[in-house]
Amino acid sequence: MKAFTLPLFFTLLCPIAASATEETFFPALSGHTDARELKVYSSLDRPLATPMIAGFQKANPDIAIRYEEMLTGEIYDRIVHETDAGQKTADFAFSSAMDLQVKLANDGYAQVSEMPMSERWPEWANWRDTVYALTFEPAVFVYHKPSFEKSPPPSTRAELVDYLESQGDAVHGRIGTYDIERSGVGFLFMSRDQEQFGDIWSVVRAMGAAGVKLYSTSEAILERVADGRFVLGYNIVGSYASNWATRHPHIGILLPKDYTVVMSRIGLVPQAAASPDLGRKYLEFFMSKEGQTILAVDVQIPAVSPDVAGANTGTALQKILGGQLKPVPVSLGLMVYLDQVKRARLISHWNDVLRRQ
Repeated sequence: MKAFTLPLFFTLLCPIAASATEETFFPALSGHTDARELKVYSSLDRPLATPMIAGFQKANPDIAIRYEEMLTGEIYDRIVHETDAGQKTADFAFSSAMDLQVKLANDGYAQVSEMPMSERWPEWANWRDTVYALTFEPAVFVYHKPSFEKSPPPSTRAELVDYLESQGDAVHGRIGTYDIERSGVGFLFMSRDQEQFGDIWSVVRAMGAAGVKLYSTSEAILERVADGRFVLGYNIVGSYASNWATRHPHIGILLPKDYTVVMSRIGLVPQAAASPDLGRKYLEFFMSKEGQTILAVDVQIPAVSPDVAGANTGTALQKILGGQLKPVPVSLGLMVYLDQVKRARLISHWNDVLRRQ
């Protein structure tokens, strides 16, 4: 079996942390001090956002940008609070919290934005021309290459269970995954696993018996796979994994053959935007061939647009892997686990199965 290597790209799925709001002002390239100002709330690190901002301002030299970087929960809270208080809020919101972005739209905090690309955008990536998935980021298995010199690593969840059960003490305490109680993306992936794989609890049970270690960030797991403390990492955001693999040759990456969950970052124009026309202009650029190419090539995050070619795109991955890829649809289904009772039930069952060993 040959491992599939992801193209290099980055992600910033925020770990649990204190407030991390940082504001950066990008003056209009025209030099006009009275230029109109576009306000952006985003969970993407400012250095990674800069190429997109530069491309947008090159095409729109009379627009200044105020970029506020914050955690995903803060984006949601700020938009709701400012709107409810009768204040103006961001003109554009970009976040990896798929569920919270859809909730903003469903609760009336986002406005319809019919874009030139709306009809061509993948159906799963567009909810009511209001919420758009703008990236394509798979969840992967990562493994310590030297530990699999004599036999290939597991490439499906069933193979993972067999591997953990057959290896016993040799791998005990050397498996890592997200703590779904503290990691938003970990919870998202687990909820999708439950929908895609009827026997997912056998996987959780096997990981529990193997002494799985739980973390809220990708880095903590990848660091341990890189140096051999861990042999495997389960359901890791592929963008982090790909980045680490370029710097740590002992890290291998597999897109699980049974199915591969794909998450996305979502963009929308808030209902109470001060300048909704500027928000839509930025969203239009984000969805354009030029913007999606900047995303894939310069920012190194996989593009969604069917008009963009190249290795670092959803189109390329789908041509290679087809139905194996399971993008998380931008839909009301994302809100199911925002219900605190359902969320608590899933987390409780997860913890019970892990600790029952």
